[in-house]
Amino acid sequence: MKKLIYMLCLATLFVTGGCKKFIDVNDDPNRPLAVQEALILAPVELAISHRLVSGADGLAPILAQHYMQVVALNQPVPNHGTYLVVNSELNGDWTTVYVDCLNNLKILNTQAEGNGNYHYAGIAKILSAFSLATGSDWWGDVPYKEALLGSNKFTPVYDAQQSVYASVQSLLDAGIADINKNLGKVPGNDDNFYKGDMGKWKRLAYTLKARYYMHLTKAPGNTAAAQADLALQALQNGMGTNGDDLKYKYPGGAGGEVQWYWSFDPVSTLVLSSAFVDTLKTRNDPRLPIMVAPATGTGLYTGRAIGTPTVGPLANYSLPGNFFRKLDAENYIVSYSEALFLKAEATLIKSGFAAAQPIYTDAVKSHMQKLGLDPAGGPVTAYLAARGTLTAGNALQRIIEEKVIANFLNFENWTDWRRTGFPLLTRVPNSLSDIPRRMLYPQLEQTSNPQPQHAALITDRLWWDKP
Repeated sequence: MKKLIYMLCLATLFVTGGCKKFIDVNDDPNRPLAVQEALILAPVELAISHRLVSGADGLAPILAQHYMQVVALNQPVPNHGTYLVVNSELNGDWTTVYVDCLNNLKILNTQAEGNGNYHYAGIAKILSAFSLATGSDWWGDVPYKEALLGSNKFTPVYDAQQSVYASVQSLLDAGIADINKNLGKVPGNDDNFYKGDMGKWKRLAYTLKARYYMHLTKAPGNTAAAQADLALQALQNGMGTNGDDLKYKYPGGAGGEVQWYWSFDPVSTLVLSSAFVDTLKTRNDPRLPIMVAPATGTGLYTGRAIGTPTVGPLANYSLPGNFFRKLDAENYIVSYSEALFLKAEATLIKSGFAAAQPIYTDAVKSHMQKLGLDPAGGPVTAYLAARGTLTAGNALQRIIEEKVIANFLNFENWTDWRRTGFPLLTRVPNSLSDIPRRMLYPQLEQTSNPQPQHAALITDRLWWDKP
């Protein structure tokens, strides 16, 4: 039942996707060749939240949590937590990026442009940029121009990641331009993210521009100062409050549960790691009881040590709190807190730690407030007294460490670790390799479209991941 809503929502797209070559006299009025933009947008947004971000029928988002040492498997080693993975396990993630997201967003964009509905076209381009960048941050070089722009080859060559990133920025610029045209239908309840608030969509696009600029602070041919300048310019038009968060609200009930519920409940062996839980405990973080549920068997906040060879009672380990795991939870994808942390990091690069200090403080407070804590209350004030003072020596580390907490369960944290080295991580006990820095290319792609990039190992660096 958990996948019922998702399957029903996507059914329309699968039915209509391959009918273009039928001659007109055989058109079936009960199976139209095209559907309204509203009927495409809703299931694509669900696919982004449910599959691309949360890992339903895929593995990459969960692997990112293993690599960041946030979760652990209550299983004998070796397992995903000790970096055991095979190519076929990434098949679902590739399908999510290219079939469920990029291909259907291309259909949405083409149809919306043809109908003059530029609000929908703008959304399609913004979400395409997010999906394409996600795939590239997992795999590096990926097919784009020959796969989705015109030629539609069955065996497209891969675009270099540098080219992919240029395409991502172009898509975001084009999406903003489409919204500025203010022409055609405006989405309503079919837009599960923003309910047709086009101002929020523009602020999201600018925030994403800043995110992807900051990804390139160490990329060949770029400088941290130049990327920080670009990010700060974009953030002037980016998210301004927690109300701008890109999130998906799940209805709850049978078939409508947030995917994080199924990742950890009710029979999964996935639990929170001791590394994550103990970090919150050691820092006396007031978010602990909100972000982490006490172990049902002991009532204590206890994570499992990654790489432990023996299996313990599941009831002895903590899971995420209800804020993230209850049936009708909201799944956070891009947040105002992230925008503030991006601004703090960019300001640090350009103007130093003192200038970044108030932005960093606001970023921490914004996340505290989102979780229901009083940003001016005693627990938050005490936490900031201990964690809130930036220095020349600790500024970048503190900014990224706090960003990781605010971006809990978001694979963006893995990207931040790869490009900055924070938070400080070491390979776990019984691991099979160093900490992975990329996903393996999926088996289905290796079989159907062999490319030289497929020889990459999980410890190989991406283009922007310069040592």
